[in-house]
Amino acid sequence: MNFNKTIKIGNHIIDENSATFIIAEAGVNHGGDISIAKQLIDVACRAGADAVKFQAFKTEALILQNVAKAPYQQQTTSKSESQFDMLKKLEITQAQNIELQRYCKEKNILFLTTPFDEQSLDELDELNLDAYKIASTDTTNLPFLEKVAKKGKPIFLSTGMSFFSEVELALKTIKMYNQDVVLLQCSANYPIQDNEAHLAVLNSYKKAFDMLLGYSDHTVGIGAAPFAIPMGVKVVEKHFTLDKTNSGPDHQASLCPEELIEFVQLVKRVDTYMGSSIKKPNLSELKTRESLQKSLVASCEIRQGEHFSAHNIIAKRTGGKGISPIYFDELLNCVATKNYKQDDIIEL
Repeated sequence: MNFNKTIKIGNHIIDENSATFIIAEAGVNHGGDISIAKQLIDVACRAGADAVKFQAFKTEALILQNVAKAPYQQQTTSKSESQFDMLKKLEITQAQNIELQRYCKEKNILFLTTPFDEQSLDELDELNLDAYKIASTDTTNLPFLEKVAKKGKPIFLSTGMSFFSEVELALKTIKMYNQDVVLLQCSANYPIQDNEAHLAVLNSYKKAFDMLLGYSDHTVGIGAAPFAIPMGVKVVEKHFTLDKTNSGPDHQASLCPEELIEFVQLVKRVDTYMGSSIKKPNLSELKTRESLQKSLVASCEIRQGEHFSAHNIIAKRTGGKGISPIYFDELLNCVATKNYKQDDIIEL
């Protein structure tokens, strides 16, 4: 299944040679307070993230009233409160989304948000977002994926809680209308254990799908995301908060501001380590190459007209002069055009 391998998100180009695109996931860690949401944007800017992402939902359109909380939500919030009541307090209005988008523009960071229902999707469409993030909760929601795809914006598709066959169906549904997709490996608990990250799934995605890949990281601390970069991901996402002790479902599994800074710095450092896929000497290696790589010299006296052989030539460091031993076998077919003393550099 082929998708576009070059995608434009705002002023950013994501392709196989680009720097890793970093999404700072604010999620619902604003607690419904727009001033805290702006503080989260400030933190994402200071850290150097490329985008800050929130979540958009109408609770009535998202969930039935009596649905129990997910296990991790029961551990981080009141067990007596329903998931509906918890989410209702975390909604962001359309007017607030507009305000946050404007604030992000002032701060020169991309504003992204995840729509969780069709009404929120249509409202966000009015904001002309640069891309949509689809949460793992909707990987199997094929009618919703079709509606998002038809909006014509690049899509980050998260795949937590999903079977491979479900990911295939999701991609087939989207591809009919949209080929600008980044597929994100994800394990959807908050947080996950190290052995639940399953970065090796990225290898399965690479074999099955010709497309850009990413990793939505729910591991503890700086976590697994930097290790996903050498596996080929071009997008990473990580939750962050102002204070891990705040009340709410995701704070404990999020990075604090200082950790987000460290996270971004490490991702960029790994990008630097990755460098180019073209194997050639660095500029800084060229002089070292002259000094340390070897050339062919006479291992004993060689008379003019005598054939070069494994018995009379050998490789030694010559300061960059002479013939590389790469050509040793070819030289065996040649005869000396002059006399050589031991350690004389071979010439043709």
